[in-house]
Amino acid sequence: MLEGNITRLRAVEPTDADLIYTWENDCSVWQMSNTIAPFSKHIIEQFIETAQQDIFQAKQLRLMVDKTDVNSSETIGTIDIFEFDPLNSRAGIGILIAKETDREKGFASDALDVLINYCFNTLLLHQLFCNICHDNISSINLFKNKGFELIGIKKDWIHTSEGWKDELMFQLVNQKWGEM
Repeated sequence: MLEGNITRLRAVEPTDADLIYTWENDCSVWQMSNTIAPFSKHIIEQFIETAQQDIFQAKQLRLMVDKTDVNSSETIGTIDIFEFDPLNSRAGIGILIAKETDREKGFASDALDVLINYCFNTLLLHQLFCNICHDNISSINLFKNKGFELIGIKKDWIHTSEGWKDELMFQLVNQKWGEM
C-alpha cells in the first residue's frame, strides 16, 4: 500500500465493486470522466479483474483512496493513472473524492502527493498530465498547488446541457516536483 499522512492508496479489490458501480454511475461526475452511459455491474466486475494486470500491460492503474485515522479507514474515492506511456515516460492522472462531505479536507491533496511520488520515484516517469474542465475550480487549484502548469486550452471541448465548456491541460515535469 502507498501511505500518505491522512490517506492510503491501495489496489482495487473485488469487494470494491459496489462502490465503483455507484461512483461510475453517478451522473453528476460523468462530465469529468467523459461518461455518457451507465456501466453494468458485470462491466465493473470485469474492470476489477483487469485492474489486477501490471500497469505496463494494462497502460492504466486504478487505486482506491482510503481515508485513515487511528480507529478506522473508509474508502472515499479513486485515483487513476491512465494513458501510461513508458516509452515517453509520461502518464495522465485523475482523482475522484466521491462524497462532497469529504472534499476540501485535504484528502485529495494527500492522495495526489502519494501518487505523484509513486509515479516519479517508483515508475520513474518524467511527466504527468491532467485535463480539467475550466469551471472545476477546486481541481484546478489542487493541481496548481502541486506544481502543475497550464499548458493549453481546448476551446469548446466539452458539450454539456449548459453549453460548451473549455478543457484545460496541465502538466507536471519531474524536475518541477523536486523543487517543491
